[in-house]
Amino acid sequence: MSAKKFFSDDQKNAVQKAIADAELNTSGEIRVHVDDVCKEDVLDKAANVFHHLKMNETELRNGVLFYLAVNDHKFAILGDKGIHEKVPSDFWDHIKITMQSHFKKHEFTEGLSKGIEMAGKKLKEHFPIQDNDTNELSNEMSFGK
Repeated sequence: MSAKKFFSDDQKNAVQKAIADAELNTSGEIRVHVDDVCKEDVLDKAANVFHHLKMNETELRNGVLFYLAVNDHKFAILGDKGIHEKVPSDFWDHIKITMQSHFKKHEFTEGLSKGIEMAGKKLKEHFPIQDNDTNELSNEMSFGK
């Protein structure tokens, strides 16, 4: 199945709402990117997408990418330097385990939304919203070829 068709319009809207809700209380930026396949190390691919989406260019380096390759059943969560330096080393693993439990039940929208919510809470803790905050990155899901 193609990445663009994996989520219905309602599911895409639900994920984008989860991003918007999570970003209400933080200067952090969250993106979701979905590919058909990932034939390389999933973290390497996520890092390439992270840079392609210019997530490394946020002012406070506090972007978080949720990357999925739907046909290969792979996913990764990648935080930029600013957030990575502030969270415990097992933080991303905890989100990954939570998401995986939903994914195993084919609850992809719920898994993504929960992971986004968890990341948003941690971003709020370390990067609270500022008076002059602007949304630096789109909340729309992006898709590979």
